[in-house]
Amino acid sequence: MAYIKSRKHAVARAVPHLSGAAAATLMAFAAPAALAQTGGALPEVRVQDSAGADYKTDTSANPKFTAPLVNTPQTIQVIKEQVIREQGATTLTEALRNSPGVGTFFLGENGNTNTGDAVFMRGFDSSSAIFVDGIRDLGSVSRDVFNIEQVEVVKGPSGTDVGRTSPTGYINLVTKKPKLEDSFLGSISLGSADFKRGSIDWNKSLSSANGIGAAFRLNAVTEDGGVAGRDMVNNKRTAIAPSLALGLNSPTRIFLDYLHVKQNNVPDGGVPTIGLPGYSTPDATAIRRGLARRTYLNAAQRVDSSNFYGTSSDFDNVTADMFTARIEHDLTPDITIRNTTRYGKTSQDYMLTAFMGGGLTSVNGVGTLPAANAGFLNTVIPTIPGSWTLTRNLPTNKDQENTIFTNQTSVSAKFNTGSISHSFNGGVEFIRETQRANNFYAPGFAGVGTTLAAAGSWPVANLYNPNPYVSGYNRIPNGTGSDGSTDTIGLYAFDTLKFNEQWQLTAGLRYDHYSTTYNATALALARSGNGPQTATVTPTSLKLSDNLLSGKIGLVYKPTENSSVYAAYGTAAQPPGGANFTLAAGGTGNSAARTDFLPQKAKTYEVGTKWDVLNKRVALTAALYRTEVSNEVVQDTVSQQYFQTGKKRVQGIELGVSGAITDNWGVTSGFTTMNTRVLSGPSVLADGSTALAYTPKKAFTLWTTYQLPFGLSLGGGARYNGKLMRGSDGAVGTPSYVDSYWVFDAMASYRVNKNVDIQFNVYNLFDKDYVAAINKSGYRYTPGTPRSYKVTANFAF
Repeated sequence: MAYIKSRKHAVARAVPHLSGAAAATLMAFAAPAALAQTGGALPEVRVQDSAGADYKTDTSANPKFTAPLVNTPQTIQVIKEQVIREQGATTLTEALRNSPGVGTFFLGENGNTNTGDAVFMRGFDSSSAIFVDGIRDLGSVSRDVFNIEQVEVVKGPSGTDVGRTSPTGYINLVTKKPKLEDSFLGSISLGSADFKRGSIDWNKSLSSANGIGAAFRLNAVTEDGGVAGRDMVNNKRTAIAPSLALGLNSPTRIFLDYLHVKQNNVPDGGVPTIGLPGYSTPDATAIRRGLARRTYLNAAQRVDSSNFYGTSSDFDNVTADMFTARIEHDLTPDITIRNTTRYGKTSQDYMLTAFMGGGLTSVNGVGTLPAANAGFLNTVIPTIPGSWTLTRNLPTNKDQENTIFTNQTSVSAKFNTGSISHSFNGGVEFIRETQRANNFYAPGFAGVGTTLAAAGSWPVANLYNPNPYVSGYNRIPNGTGSDGSTDTIGLYAFDTLKFNEQWQLTAGLRYDHYSTTYNATALALARSGNGPQTATVTPTSLKLSDNLLSGKIGLVYKPTENSSVYAAYGTAAQPPGGANFTLAAGGTGNSAARTDFLPQKAKTYEVGTKWDVLNKRVALTAALYRTEVSNEVVQDTVSQQYFQTGKKRVQGIELGVSGAITDNWGVTSGFTTMNTRVLSGPSVLADGSTALAYTPKKAFTLWTTYQLPFGLSLGGGARYNGKLMRGSDGAVGTPSYVDSYWVFDAMASYRVNKNVDIQFNVYNLFDKDYVAAINKSGYRYTPGTPRSYKVTANFAF
C-alpha cells in the first residue's frame, strides 16, 4: 500500500512595508532614551554591522576555564548569537542543531512524552545538565534564546566544572549583559503555521565623564505560532529580562539580572509509527488461536504526519522567574573575587494526551482484546482502514514546581611560582534545589476496579482522521504527590600552569557533599468482585547523603603560538536522585535511584589538536575521545536481582571549524562519530544489538554565509544525523530504528537602508520527510519539520 504523503503547509506571508509602521513601533521604544541623551535631537541611527561573520570565540565566558579555548584540552563548541540570529533559531533545541550529535532524539518512555530541551549528547541524556551563566537551570521546559549571548556546549568530563551531571557533558547558556554603549535592536518575524514573533534588545549607557558608570539593558520577546507540519500544536510565550550593571570600568562591579517567562503552549504527543519502515502488527507473537494476529497491519498505510492525536484540552503552561546578583571586585589587576547569588523558580502545569498503539494480547495462546484502559489499535472493520481507531489511554499530567537557591564565591588569579606562571580559579558553592509535584487520577472505567470511574476517559481517535474536539476525561488531583530536595556544598579549584612557550598543564579538582531528601505518597485503587472500591495510600520517606570527588587533567603542547596538541583525562558522577530528585528504597528493583546504589561514574579520555589559522580568524579543532560509564544497573539472569555491574562506552572523533575565511565569508561546521557499546550487561535496544539508544553513529552540521557587495547576504546550512536505534521495553511490532537523514536550510538577507534589513529563511529546503524523535516503545514519533518559511525585519538604532 502506498504511503500517505499529503501535508498541510502554511503559506509564507509577504512583509507589509515593515520599514513604515513596524519600524515606527520599534522607534517608539527607543525614542525616550535617545532624546534623553541628546536633549531632544535624535542621534544618528545605524544598522548593526553584519559585514563580518562573528562565529569564532577565543575564550569561554566561564571563568573555570582558565586558558583560551585554543589551549583548553577539551572539546568545547561555542554557538554565538550571530549564528542563532541568522538561522532564526528561537529555542535552545534549535540552537543546538549547530552541535553535531546533540539533539532531542528521544520522545519519551512509553506514554510519557519528553517536554522542552530533552537533549541527548554522546549517547546519554543531558537534559538535567543545562546551566545558565554557570548555574544549573531546572525544569523540563523549552528555553527561549532571546536573552542569550552564546551557547557553550562542553563535551567530555564535566563533574569538576559543575558537580553532579550527565556522563558526557553539559550546556551553558551565557546571558546578555549591559555594556557602556547605546544601542537598540529589534525584530519582527512572520512565518509558516501562523508564526509571529517580536523582540527588542535595548542597551543604555549611564557612564560618567571619566568612563566609569552604569548601564541598563532590556531584552524582551513575544511569540505566538504553530509548528509547521503539525495540526493544533502551538507555542505562545512572552518574556522579559531587564539587567542593570553598576561600576563598569571600575574595580568593583555589580550586575543585577531578572528573567520572567510565561508560556501557554499546546504540546505535541507525536504520531503513530504505523506504516514506517520496520513496523509490523503489534499483536502478541504467542497467539495461536482465538482472535488471530492481524498480519495485514504489516502493510498498513502511514498516517498523515500532520495529524494531532491529542485533544483541544491539552495544555503546557510554564511560569519561570529568576533573579541573579553578581558582585566582582578586583583586588589587583591580576586578582578578582566574584560572588553570585541566584534564586529561580519554574512552575509547569501540563496535560498531554498520549497513546500506545498496542495489539491483541495472548492468554495461554488465545488472542484476546486488551483491558479497557490499555492502549489498543482497533481495526474495527479490517477491510476499511477509515474505521480503524486508536485508544487515547494516556493523558500525561504534570503539576510541578522547581526552585533553586545558590551562592557562589570564587577567585580568579594570575601569578608566578618561580618560572611557572599560573592562571587560577577556585571557589565554593552552596546550592539548594527542590522539586514538588502533584499526582492525578488516570482515566476511569466502571469495569476496571483499579481506576476511578468518575475520572472518565477520552473517546478513541480515528487513526487516519483524528478529531481533537472531544470531551470525557476529567483531570482530578488524587491528593498524593512528591517533594524532593538536594543540598550541595561544593569546593573546586582549577589551574593552568605554563612551564614555557611550548608546554602547559591544565588541571581541576572538585569535592561535593550532597544530601537528598525525598518524600512521596502514592495511591492504589482496588476492587474485589462486586465489593466496594478500596484506596490505599503508600508513603515513602527516604534520605541519602554522600561525597563526590571529580577531577580532570590535560597536558598541552604548543607547536606554534596559535596551536595546541593535547591529551586529557577527566571524571564525572551522577548520584541516585541526582537528575530528578527522586529516591527509591534499597534492596530490590531496577531503579538507579535506589538508596543502596553508588553514583553512576564516568571517565573520559581525549587527545586532540586545535589551530587558529588565517590570522587567527578561523578555529580548527580535532579530537579522539572515549567515555566509559560504570555502575549501570543490570539484572542478574540467575538470581533476577539487580546489581551495578553494567558498563557502557562511547568513543569516536569530533572535528570542528568556525570563523571568517574572508572578510565576507564565514563558516561554522562540525562532524562527529559516536561508536557506542554495552560492555557489560544486557542489550538496551529493541533489536538486541550492543549499541546505545538514540545515538546516531555519525552526525554533521554546517552553517555558512557570504556577504555580497551590494547589501545582500546569502547563507545556507546542512544537517546530517545517521541511523539511530530505539530502546527496548517489550513492545511488539514497532520500528526498532530511525533512518538517517539530511536536511538543508537557506537564508537571504538584504539591507534596505542603514536602519533596516530584511531576512528570509527557508527550512528543510528540499522538504525531506524524516523522523526527528521516537519514543522508547516505538508506538509514537515526532515528524521532522517539513519545508517552512520565516521573514524577519531587523532594526538597529
